[in-house]
Amino acid sequence: MMEPEHAKFDATTFLAKAGLGRRIVRVKAKHVFFSQGNPADSVFYLQKGRAKLTVLSEKGKEATVTLLSARDFIGEESIAGAVGLRLATATAITTCTALKIERTEMIRVMHEEHAFSDLFVKFLLARSMRTQADLVDQLFNSSEKRLARILLLMAEFGEPGEPEMLIPKITQGTLADMIGTTRSRVSFFMNRFRKMGLVDYNGRIRVHKSLLNIILHDQLPEQNAEKPPIVDLPQARSKIAMRALREQK
Repeated sequence: MMEPEHAKFDATTFLAKAGLGRRIVRVKAKHVFFSQGNPADSVFYLQKGRAKLTVLSEKGKEATVTLLSARDFIGEESIAGAVGLRLATATAITTCTALKIERTEMIRVMHEEHAFSDLFVKFLLARSMRTQADLVDQLFNSSEKRLARILLLMAEFGEPGEPEMLIPKITQGTLADMIGTTRSRVSFFMNRFRKMGLVDYNGRIRVHKSLLNIILHDQLPEQNAEKPPIVDLPQARSKIAMRALREQK
């Protein structure tokens, strides 16, 4: 008598349903999956919604590291060696549905199911490439191009869907943190994009595919006098100090 074959493992089904060592969680907008410094004891698989990773410095300055969308893993550092602490805070931007996978179950399924480990490695490679692209973007592109790129990433261009997409509600301050500039410059660039017909916004931002021209073809008009000036702080302080000395004389 032939022994029954084991049911074929399906990674999509595994990540869609609760089971041993995993459960479905729902996180409301502005609530956290976990906080920086918490024990890194689980991995989340984002099924629906958008989230962000932020880090907080010892001086209390917060920076947004990356944005997360459906089919992303969150907190993958929990399976790297011994149980450590969370390196960042994961916060829901919109209401999220996620599968919370306990560390031991995550390690087990990676060892036993090649289909799952293949999927997870592909995610890690994609995340690594995204991080490298973010670094190149910061080093070589203007803040205006960096803003265009982050808007396109949030709209998930290149993914199945409409050619013009609404992005989740996000503040100009958060966008400024992500591209390494000031809120006033983000406001200026957003107004400029809107006048050029690249975006629309009235509470929610709608990104038009024409914004791709800025990234792919560098089709930006010449900078104009409306652009907010960049103040050289050391130089400005020096001028103020010299003026004060002259007034004392």
